[in-house]
Amino acid sequence: MLFTTTTFALIYLPLVLVGYYLLGRRSGSAAALWLLLASLFFYGWWMPEFTALLVLSIAVNFRVGLQIQRALKAPGRRHARAWLVGGIVFDLGLLAYFKYANFFVANLEAMLGTHWGFATVILPIGISFYTFTQIAYLVDTYQGKVGETSWVHYGLFVTYFPHLVAGPVLHHAQMMPQFADPAVYRLRGAHFAAGLLIFAIGLTKKIVLADGVAPYADAVFRPVDGGAWPTFEEAWLAAVAYTLQLYFDFSGYSDMAIGLSWMFNIRLPFNF
Repeated sequence: MLFTTTTFALIYLPLVLVGYYLLGRRSGSAAALWLLLASLFFYGWWMPEFTALLVLSIAVNFRVGLQIQRALKAPGRRHARAWLVGGIVFDLGLLAYFKYANFFVANLEAMLGTHWGFATVILPIGISFYTFTQIAYLVDTYQGKVGETSWVHYGLFVTYFPHLVAGPVLHHAQMMPQFADPAVYRLRGAHFAAGLLIFAIGLTKKIVLADGVAPYADAVFRPVDGGAWPTFEEAWLAAVAYTLQLYFDFSGYSDMAIGLSWMFNIRLPFNF
């Protein structure tokens, strides 16, 4: 589900906001759980077959984080390091399989002159984001900088839908205290209005500027794919247009994420 679709703007977002603030009037924990489930649904709408993988990754890392916290309190702290290494190996192994399995198999087949007929491994959207986010959490837990015991808050930190697919990159120290604050789950008109404005700015960057300049780059790149040679002016036009397209695309999505989050009273860092 994209931020720029009518399904998101007219159905998903209003329902999530209404449920979030209605539940938030009674229980911050219930509102956080609602937002966690809504975030998983958001991810599952795009790639439902990989939602279980995301949940597995969260469950394993949360458990490893708890074990590290317990081991740090024991004499010697030897088991804490073992849990940290095990968690990182799990995360990087998962990432390596989905990112490099196709490359490894293709090169091995080329080397041996065989064809095993293995199915192509599809790369799950956002796997790099949530993998490195959780590795950073495990490292900081080992260093004693953090100790999360709420699985709802941890799961929400990883899956929070405004940033899950395209960023911005989050750090647990920026998010966990906000999820623990009961005031976050109460509607604030000023925050909501400001978030709506920032979201509109990001939407404009994406639809008007990024998508608007894209045809100028495509007009040069597509003929080149077919073997054509661009002129000096065309090559520069394509390079500049593509640069602007990438910039406004990432900047627009980050602004939309920041604006959406501010509508939930949650502040995201201004980076992309």
